Amino acid sequence: MPLVRPALAALAVLEVTWIYNEFFWATVLISRGDKYPITSALNNLRGQFFTDTNLVAAGSVMVALPVLIVFFVLQKQFVSGLTLGATKG
Repeated sequence: MPLVRPALAALAVLEVTWIYNEFFWATVLISRGDKYPITSALNNLRGQFFTDTNLVAAGSVMVALPVLIVFFVLQKQFVSGLTLGATKG
């Protein structure tokens, strides 16, 4: 298990990012706006005729924080997992 930990940490970071940023399926399958995931709900901050860019930028930072926290917590394992197969011998 200790040898597999860096690879699993790298996979965990990528999977958290992939699942957390699910935009397409949520937009297609969910019809009610209050059930959207946070990244799809961020799209609702745009208005029909006017977009408050400060609000969208603040929402984007709030959406990015959990993924950044996961990355920084697992950064050492993530980098070692990505370089695990890059060396010979």
